[in-house]
This record gives sequence, C-alpha cells and structure tokens, in this order.
Amino acid sequence: QVQLVESGGGSVQPGGSLRLSCVVSQYTSRVMYIGWFRQATGKEREGVALISSGGGHKWVKDSVKGRFTISQDDAKNTVYLQMNSLNTEDSGLYYCAAGPRFSVVAGDFDFWGQGTQVTVSS
Repeated sequence: QVQLVESGGGSVQPGGSLRLSCVVSQYTSRVMYIGWFRQATGKEREGVALISSGGGHKWVKDSVKGRFTISQDDAKNTVYLQMNSLNTEDSGLYYCAAGPRFSVVAGDFDFWGQGTQVTVSS
C-alpha cells in the first residue's frame, strides 16, 4: 500500500512563506504523478501543482504561478511545495496525492495523505 505523509503546514502572515513536504513510501505504476491539492472551507478540492515521478513534467495552477514551486528529492522520496508571497486565499487544508497519470481532477488520484493545514492571516 502506497503511503503519503505531508508536513510543513502552519500559520503565517500575508506575504510569508511555507514549504510543504510529502514523503512517498514507494513508486509504482499507479504512482506516476504526485500532486498537491488544497481545500478551503466550503469549497471543492482543487489541484495546485503536479510533478511526474521523474520530475520531467511539472504543472502549477495559474493563480499560484510565480509564487509556488513544486520539486522533488529522489534520494528522500520527497516532493516539496515551496509557497512564497502567501495571501489569505491560499489558506486551506493541503493534501499530497499520487496517481497514475497527469490530471488536475482529485478523483483521478488513488492515494492521499492526511493533509496539512495552511492558514494565512494577519
């Protein structure tokens, strides 16, 4: 069973930064893409950034381009989401997910972490 463990969430002021980490227990044919999703209270879960298992394909949601960066450390089986210039609209529960193909649809991902809370407020 593939397991994903997120960490790095917290509370920051607008303009601040956080780096989220997702440790992936193993890569299989069903774990070809790792994605970061977020869900704000009362809103649907949305894809924020994706990276292929080899790191060659990356995608970042338009609204966070230039502020968020997705990367991975193969030696540590860890995917990172560096978030800079955070604003209140970035608040939410951030999940790491693994799936077999590129997609921004949460339902296409088979494995999920427990989530880590990000709160941006003054």
